Amino acid sequence: MISPPLNGACVGSVKIGRNVLINSNLLAMTRGGITIEDNAMIAANVQLISNNHDPYDLCTLTCKPVLIREYAWVGAGATILPGVCIGRHAIVGAGSVVTKDVPDYAVAVGNPAKVIKMLDKEKFQED
Repeated sequence: MISPPLNGACVGSVKIGRNVLINSNLLAMTRGGITIEDNAMIAANVQLISNNHDPYDLCTLTCKPVLIREYAWVGAGATILPGVCIGRHAIVGAGSVVTKDVPDYAVAVGNPAKVIKMLDKEKFQED
């Protein structure tokens, strides 16, 4: 389920799996590619950014893929920056800015986001 409005650039570089929920106001800057795997959930006002300008040469665009793995949850207002992977069953807290990979079964919050808790993978029931 995808709730408009959605904004993006190069949206042909987005791959979305099955049973994905994307809430309203997603901003997808996708020149580096964005993959959202099955059963992931993206809350409202999330930014997925796979391209950014080089800090030393603003005319240079760096592109690195963003990957949201299966069953991941990205909270409202979070920003996922280029080259980041959100792990399987991982949770990104609302308003977080993710600059590094979030491991499977981890909860990450803050700016920049840091892992604050690991979830017990034995407690998850999957389809």
